[in-house]
Amino acid sequence: QEPKQKIFRLCDSLWQSGMMEETFVACIWTEKLAGQFVPEDFKVLEGWVHNYVNNWASCDTLCNHTVGDFIQKYPEYISELERWAKSENRWVKRASAVSLILPARRGKFLDGIFEIAGILLLDRDDMVQKGYGWMLKEASKPYQKEVFDFVMMHKSVMPRTALRYAIEKMPQALREMAMGK
Repeated sequence: QEPKQKIFRLCDSLWQSGMMEETFVACIWTEKLAGQFVPEDFKVLEGWVHNYVNNWASCDTLCNHTVGDFIQKYPEYISELERWAKSENRWVKRASAVSLILPARRGKFLDGIFEIAGILLLDRDDMVQKGYGWMLKEASKPYQKEVFDFVMMHKSVMPRTALRYAIEKMPQALREMAMGK
């Protein structure tokens, strides 16, 4: 346990530097710890998201793998991601969605994915729209019909950016229906 805490402290220092290269090192180190995660580690990851993530690259690098791995191990924390989706911070909102991208690709947590997409549905921030659209696109690989139905149900209000991301990998006929052509 102590070596993991030491790595967390080193990673915290790297995050505090504000240097992109150092934040990537922190992400790589914590990703390698995923097999050792315990529920209490969520507070550390959440602290980094809330305090240091301030661009799409650090958001996606930390959340795709490290937070996503944590959520796969402890799916009960999806409710915390739903709370993140209601944040005022654009990067915390994006983090709520991009943390589920790898699980979505693996066919996991569809209910949580739709819950987060619903919370973020009308968000005006393009970085948030791209994040949840990307999450839906990945979920459409194992769940094409369900994601298509979600898009069709919400297409009248869904921002075009999110909609285009969500349907990007669908067959052309479905994309045309979703785009209203």
